Amino acid sequence: MIKIPADSDFSIHNIPFGIFSTANTSPRVGVAIGDFIIDLERLASFDAFGFDTEVFSKNTLNQFIGLGKAITRKVRTDIQGWLRDEHSVLGSSPDLFIAQQDATMHLPLQIGDYTDFYSSLDHATNVGKMFRDPENALLPNWKHMPVAYHGRASSIVVSGTDIHRPKGQVMKKGRGTPQVQPSERLDFELEMACVIGKENRLGHSISTAHAQDYIFGMVLFNDWSARDIQKWEYVPLGPFLGKNFASSISPWVVTIEALDAFRVKGYDQNPPVQEYLKFEGSHYYDINLEVSLAPENCRPTTVVRSNFRHMYWNMLQQIAHHTVSGCNLKVGDLLASGTISGPDQESFGSMLELSWGGTRSLILQEGGERTFIEDYDTVAMHGYGEQDGKRVGFGQVTTKILPVL
Repeated sequence: MIKIPADSDFSIHNIPFGIFSTANTSPRVGVAIGDFIIDLERLASFDAFGFDTEVFSKNTLNQFIGLGKAITRKVRTDIQGWLRDEHSVLGSSPDLFIAQQDATMHLPLQIGDYTDFYSSLDHATNVGKMFRDPENALLPNWKHMPVAYHGRASSIVVSGTDIHRPKGQVMKKGRGTPQVQPSERLDFELEMACVIGKENRLGHSISTAHAQDYIFGMVLFNDWSARDIQKWEYVPLGPFLGKNFASSISPWVVTIEALDAFRVKGYDQNPPVQEYLKFEGSHYYDINLEVSLAPENCRPTTVVRSNFRHMYWNMLQQIAHHTVSGCNLKVGDLLASGTISGPDQESFGSMLELSWGGTRSLILQEGGERTFIEDYDTVAMHGYGEQDGKRVGFGQVTTKILPVL
């Protein structure tokens, strides 16, 4: 049986699902374990599963997820059991394991829709202080509902995909008219996103009591933002070109069940929330998050250390609010958290906050300093939970910025 490094994100407690290919195989479903991938299409040829395993030959996870949690949970627990048994199909078939370094990862989902929330109290407060009234940083609705906008699904790309700097209208200080130009304030946003694993019918709302049943798993999410384009366009209808040019996600979908060990209590929400937003239990997650920035041919500098527990609105509330209108969710939809910022500067989840609107520079180990992202910079995000000897991680989402086309 393979050896799993003690500090691996992909421990036996994890078992995340993704889409991979090799020089000799087309994209198909796999599971990450240690430094390897288990080829589920090949594993299915041993009659290891008791259902139609054609879903493992697909180039997205949607059909597998759509089988429902009774099946997807059993696949995960069966694999865990086989990994612990040297006489199992996995113990006796080393050719089922493929080195991750020999594989290419692909976008794991067919993403029909993507919604981006704005659910970190510290992030919303920081933005309000910078651009509105420091004494009244939050807009009146912010503590009454999980604010969100409907983003662009077609430009979501998997980790390792380079993106080009966007261009658009910018209103420069002291000018009376805008000009079209490449963004000079390109920014990352540290986020996580939940993957919808079950559909509700149009007109039917999902309660917080049942919302967990609609979450298949989670990925790391980088919501790229062109702050100068966004600033000029966002009133009165919100983000558009400042956001739609790209978002980046990690390739492995970590199941929500794998994160159970990292549940924690969240904020005491005040004022009291509406009845449909009330919930019981611990539905926030202690997941360590880091962001590094590396100019070309330079070592990376860690610029953010934050945690997913720094959320005011949790995923159950986001789903309940998203569907209270009767909106129907589809398998493979993404609901992103919004920028995850904590209470101190090191935990701020964007360059906008770290540089405080461009007024202070971040000093890098190599490559000088930054207020926003420059061409050929690489941004990498990493996330993992660790509790009682269990480590469950997401790997990385890594993206390099190329000049505007």
